[in-house]
Amino acid sequence: MGFAELSITSNFTFLTGGSHPEDYARRAALLGLSAIAIADVNSVSGIVRAWSELRKIGQEIEDAKAARADPIGPPKPAHLPPPPRAPIDHLPRLVPAACLVLVSGMALTALPRDRTGWGNLCRILSAGRLRAKKGDCHLVLGDLLEFPDGLDFLLHAPDHPTPDWRADADRLIAAIKPQLHLLMAPAYDGLDAPRLDRAAALARALGLPPVASARPIMHHGSRRRLTDILTCIRQGVRIEDLGTAAQANAEQRLRSEADMRRIFRGHDAAVDNACALAARLSFDIRSLRYEYPSEIAQGETAADRLKRLAQAGLAWRYPQGIPDRAQTQLAHELRLIAKLGYEPYFLTVNDIVAFARSRGILCQGRGSAANSITCYALGVTSVSPEIGTMVFERFVSEARGEPPDIDVDFEHERREEVIQHIYDRYGRHRAGLCATVIHYRGKRAVREVGRAMGLSEDVLSALSSQIWGSWSKTGPEVARMREIGLDPDSPRLKQTMQLIEDIIGFPRHLSQHVGGFVITEGRLDELVPIENASMQDRTVISWDKDDIDALGILKVDVLALGMLSCIRKAFGLLKQHHGADYTLATLPPEDPAVYDMLCKSDTLGVFQVESRAQMNFLPRMRPRCFYDLVIQVAIIRPGPIQGDMVHPFIRRRNGEEAVSFPSDDLGRVLAKTLGVPLFQEQAMQIAITGAGFTPEEADGLRRALATFKKHGSVTEFRTRFLRGMRANGYDDDFAERCFSQIEGFGSYGFPESHAASFALLVYASSWIKRHHPGIFACALLNSQPMGFYAPAQIVRDARDHGVEVRPVCINRSRWDNVMERTERGDLALRLGFRQIKALREEDADWLTAARGNGYTAVDDVWRRAGLAAKTLTILAEADAFASLGISRRDALWAARALVPKKELPLFSGDLDGEGLVEAPVHLPQMTEGEAVVEDYVAMRLTLRSHPVALIRDRLSPGIDPRLLAKGFGPMPISGASRSSIHPGQSPHPETDCGARSTDWRA
Repeated sequence: MGFAELSITSNFTFLTGGSHPEDYARRAALLGLSAIAIADVNSVSGIVRAWSELRKIGQEIEDAKAARADPIGPPKPAHLPPPPRAPIDHLPRLVPAACLVLVSGMALTALPRDRTGWGNLCRILSAGRLRAKKGDCHLVLGDLLEFPDGLDFLLHAPDHPTPDWRADADRLIAAIKPQLHLLMAPAYDGLDAPRLDRAAALARALGLPPVASARPIMHHGSRRRLTDILTCIRQGVRIEDLGTAAQANAEQRLRSEADMRRIFRGHDAAVDNACALAARLSFDIRSLRYEYPSEIAQGETAADRLKRLAQAGLAWRYPQGIPDRAQTQLAHELRLIAKLGYEPYFLTVNDIVAFARSRGILCQGRGSAANSITCYALGVTSVSPEIGTMVFERFVSEARGEPPDIDVDFEHERREEVIQHIYDRYGRHRAGLCATVIHYRGKRAVREVGRAMGLSEDVLSALSSQIWGSWSKTGPEVARMREIGLDPDSPRLKQTMQLIEDIIGFPRHLSQHVGGFVITEGRLDELVPIENASMQDRTVISWDKDDIDALGILKVDVLALGMLSCIRKAFGLLKQHHGADYTLATLPPEDPAVYDMLCKSDTLGVFQVESRAQMNFLPRMRPRCFYDLVIQVAIIRPGPIQGDMVHPFIRRRNGEEAVSFPSDDLGRVLAKTLGVPLFQEQAMQIAITGAGFTPEEADGLRRALATFKKHGSVTEFRTRFLRGMRANGYDDDFAERCFSQIEGFGSYGFPESHAASFALLVYASSWIKRHHPGIFACALLNSQPMGFYAPAQIVRDARDHGVEVRPVCINRSRWDNVMERTERGDLALRLGFRQIKALREEDADWLTAARGNGYTAVDDVWRRAGLAAKTLTILAEADAFASLGISRRDALWAARALVPKKELPLFSGDLDGEGLVEAPVHLPQMTEGEAVVEDYVAMRLTLRSHPVALIRDRLSPGIDPRLLAKGFGPMPISGASRSSIHPGQSPHPETDCGARSTDWRA
């Protein structure tokens, strides 16, 4: 039958287990075990990993059997020995489990027999997790007794039972004795024979059948050192100080049946009981049936409701009449959605978006949703699927057999309202955020392993400085280590480097997904345990995105985007001051002035194209239509750059190189990008069309392209890809460049559908900046922190665009920056109190609420608003009283005089009617330079002179300042001739789109 190991600790018992669940699965197959149970402490987080790996092993076994049954080539000569191969012909079965450790110290392994048992195990774990802070679990015996149905329990035998332990055991036996067994396990300390005898005697005394387990914490003895390092990290000690907490040997590992019978000699019944118990545990995690909320409303079925809303949405999107193509595409999509039963999913997303819009929260669907006219009609996305080469089957496909994935971005300041709405509507027992498993990567691994190994902080800093991105398999090169002063031949450093490599990819702790919600029809806490997140009022499930994908569980991504906050605030200002009611879908399309501005790289603050790399590329790209923006968003990414796709694209776009396609088939894939692959979808399609990948292989490639993968790499597809391209007649150079791009996507893949959604926000933010620069700057400042640029740069850019910017004023400013009418009737930007670094919003609200007809003095603010003297000092340092004719120093003097103080006895009286009148203090006025410095200290920006202007005469000797003020140059700076280019000027005269600037500035 084969031994069944029913109590395995994986590395999802964080900083304790020394092996991945996948390692145990492969080792168990090699050892011929009949079943394994991944039983992490108060957790089921690693179970899906083991299940997925066993599925993969099963497929490999089937492939190997098929290959042996029908070999390729001539038969092996009889006199030759068989080729070496791993003897894996048996597939172990996974038994889902969890090790429940109660607050009393009692430990039990819970094993579900059926679906009811699994649901109860999840309920037990949820109860313990939800009453504790993140990462903890407070389980009591009553939790087990409340949900015992469908579960078998292995009661861990202690070395020396205490009276309290015995009392709890008796209570369990009285309630659920038929479901209880006593777990016997060795400690590998040379005293196991008497220990197992005591455990067997305890089992007889309790009347419980004994079950044998090796209690492995590593799949192989080679992980002993890493297990000790994990213990060091957990306990915060160096390896020299670990003492008895270290592994005495490498024996606590996964073992074969022969090993177990040797260890448990004289207790063979315990080994047999483990096999028999595993055979009775019929629950398989693949039997989990996820039920999405039915979304039936007022007797209307989900299918009817989706069809009605989609038709109404089309009429709204096309007020001049619905095109036949759109109607046909919608009918096609609805048929496929109905066939796969995904109507409730679309309705849930629609309801979430409708809630956001009812609250005035701007949102925008992205990702593959941009491929769907259904999402376009429902208002989930404002990008018409007609703009790209995308097809609905990229989003929902019967062949792929995977659920759709809709990502919706909400304003970053108000996303929490949407999250709490989901919790309120479905209940926390039906909705939860996905987990994110935080894995060890280069810098963290170097720091924590290095400290455990006793390396100095200087050495750790030197090692850490050599890590860019992910940790390579070999670590820093030997020569490079010598350059930074390290000895690569040092035994301690060699060991450390090996342990760093071993720990890379290990899970360290659970965090929460950025916004992936799992919502169920029934109780979510009977599908997967729920626990508290670090953030208040957030609850998360125990599985991450990969796990729920493997199980086919749908999630709705509720994400945050700062630019949406900025655009929504800009729309509000446009409506307030110009009476224009815009949305993302109603902005004037394809405005030439907007593209002229983009061609000049005048994009400070504009979404996605504000980085220096994007600014440098815009004059070369010269976008003139929306699809150009789609390409612009996607092209400055690691994939196209590493694959050397940028320069060929620009040469073809500028007519410097003929547009050609390697074949007609690839021409259809690459037509819109001039024969150069730029998008993730194109990389996948090249693999299918050009390299002959099967849909299953392409799906494996797609998964490998996911951002920041913790295991595996797209390089494992390299040989298969190059061989396939060569077989189909493509030259090696083209194949290598294509695969280089695919490898780039392995670090950061950017699909066309994402680029299309982002391009809409690029256009929207560009349109606002081009036509209403003051409103754009105001909204951008009110949405901080976000983007690349500090408030000082945003204000400077606004003034360069002719916007009048007014300083913070005690009588005119509010918390937010506002637009106010000038005497000329146009708009000026009034800086708000939020720009003052140390001022609290609550104090600003009190100040504005008590302002009335205006303040007249510093002590007037103190009396009427009730603000503390410290707050008045902050306002004075920001020069907020300047409009009252009170200078910064005078205001500071007045603010500090308001500190309550006890008068000295000598001066507390009247002094025979002679009052004391202090002489007025005349403080010296600040120089311009001092005022500029104080502005930056208080607000991180200034509306006075540029700091460099104050010392320009020293930087530019011999140049008349009056000429400099008129923009003449180039200017000698510190003896050298230097010149810089204003953002409005192209560095390449031949690519300036006919809008060349002559404004050269220092």
